[in-house]
Amino acid sequence: MTFVVTDNCIKCKYTDCVEVCPVDCFHEGENFLVIDPDECIDCSLCVPECPAEAIFAEDDLPADQVKFIKINADLSVNWPVISEMIPHPEDAAEWDGVKDKLKYLKE
Repeated sequence: MTFVVTDNCIKCKYTDCVEVCPVDCFHEGENFLVIDPDECIDCSLCVPECPAEAIFAEDDLPADQVKFIKINADLSVNWPVISEMIPHPEDAAEWDGVKDKLKYLKE
């Protein structure tokens, strides 16, 4: 099992989760974070740290978020590792909770 970053991270991109991760499994895109399933050690430390509540255990994913398993795996291959917290986008709070943000994902 691995943890998966889902739709609500898009355009929010809070990095609180990165700060507590004991391994380098988070990768950063322009407006989204992903978890490399091969690096994730299933510690779950990131889940409570995510202000957008966008991280789920693979087995607990809501049905409409299952597609993010493949998205995380695919994008983590090409995106750089992020291992330190950075400022979130200024409009992150406005995007938190907006549904169906996949169309805004910048690969």
